[in-house]
Amino acid sequence: MWFRRDLRVDDHPALATAAERGRVVALWVADPALLGAPHHRAPVRLRFMRACLEALDSALAERGIRLVVRSGEPAEVVPGVAREAGADLVMITPDVTPYARRRDGAVADALGAGGVGLQAVGGPWRVPPSELAGSKGTGYLVFTPFWRAWDQVPVDPRIAPPDALAGPELASEGLTMLPDGDPPIAAGPDAARARLEEFIRSGAVDRYGDDRDMLADDGTSHLSADLRMGVLSPSQVGRAIGAERGLPASRTPFWRQLAWRDFYAHHMDRHPEVAEGALKPAYRAMEWDDDPALLAAWREGRTGFPLCDAGMRQMRETGWMHNRARMVAASVLVKDLLVDWRHGEAEFMRRLVDGDPANNNGGWQWTAGTGTDAAPYFRVFNPVLQAKRFDPTGAYVRRWVPELVNVPDRFIHEPWRMDDATQEEAGCVIGRDYPAPVVDHSVRRDEAIARYKDADARHAARLEAAA
Repeated sequence: MWFRRDLRVDDHPALATAAERGRVVALWVADPALLGAPHHRAPVRLRFMRACLEALDSALAERGIRLVVRSGEPAEVVPGVAREAGADLVMITPDVTPYARRRDGAVADALGAGGVGLQAVGGPWRVPPSELAGSKGTGYLVFTPFWRAWDQVPVDPRIAPPDALAGPELASEGLTMLPDGDPPIAAGPDAARARLEEFIRSGAVDRYGDDRDMLADDGTSHLSADLRMGVLSPSQVGRAIGAERGLPASRTPFWRQLAWRDFYAHHMDRHPEVAEGALKPAYRAMEWDDDPALLAAWREGRTGFPLCDAGMRQMRETGWMHNRARMVAASVLVKDLLVDWRHGEAEFMRRLVDGDPANNNGGWQWTAGTGTDAAPYFRVFNPVLQAKRFDPTGAYVRRWVPELVNVPDRFIHEPWRMDDATQEEAGCVIGRDYPAPVVDHSVRRDEAIARYKDADARHAARLEAAA
């Protein structure tokens, strides 16, 4: 059993299949192509991953085997371990990223040369892409019809963990290639289940539709990192909230958010080109400023837009950012600073404990208006209006931007509007203690829309010339 982003023993289709066949070796490969990539070197995510792997090793040990850790190119390591173990089959949980598909293809070829099979079962999603092909067999480009179809698929019954496992004892390198230290949040299946149970028991799941966007209250589940590493399966979440019995209306908004995870995974599975650029051809040649100073200001949380800065600082300090803040920060980068969305996508992957290639890419292209989205590009978040609506007292901003802690409520989201006396009284002089906005939102909004229109026109002209 080659573990990747499925670090659990409960409700694990591939592990259950392996256990049914007989003796099992549990393998995790430290792949240098992943661990060495800039966007996969997020320290918080690596510490969380290590803790999840340690929890997996403990769960396996309770059942009679230990996790074998090896470093190297998977197409060499996996067949080598299979030979050591005398295995005739390698089980995996499939993945959808272009790299994962190339890697697994290379591993399958290498295994096949030695007479060993590679079998994929299950997935990090609730519904496999093959089960939601749509009326034309090409999947869905719009979320709403996808959601309707996804919601009709029954929740899988639980697959119990193996009672006992046995297999040859192989040498393991341990996890020293991953950073040690406390993970940003408690890690492993037990911690994930505790978060899920508290989310349900507290009533937050039933208030989710009303509370999820309120930044200071944070009515979200905080299960994203657990789902990312696969210490918790989407079906486990569905059964816990009662989805297999028919959800009450109060829980549908949360269930719908889980559908977005599958939507973006299905989308990347069918359109792997989105990992490198815009889905919509017109925007692959967009004109971006990519001003290094503006990009640095955004990364460091000093754009002068308090909500954007609060979100970016929360991410830098904790490895997590509230989803509403993610959307606002993304919109500021793309539509206000006119920076290519791919710079933001990479920054999020470098910082977030829950950084997921498909979901991160999908979210960024949604905000940029370049991906699978029925809404046009002229959706632009106003960072001030968003802050007033979703952080009305400024509590979220004050927590993460302490320079603004004494700014009066009426100015908390527009501190540049304070007169000199008020700035001195608040201990926040604009330009000294906290920056003025690095751009004029209204001006840049118009400029962004003009550039998208120009990209559309140029694309239309190219198509006409080619006709």
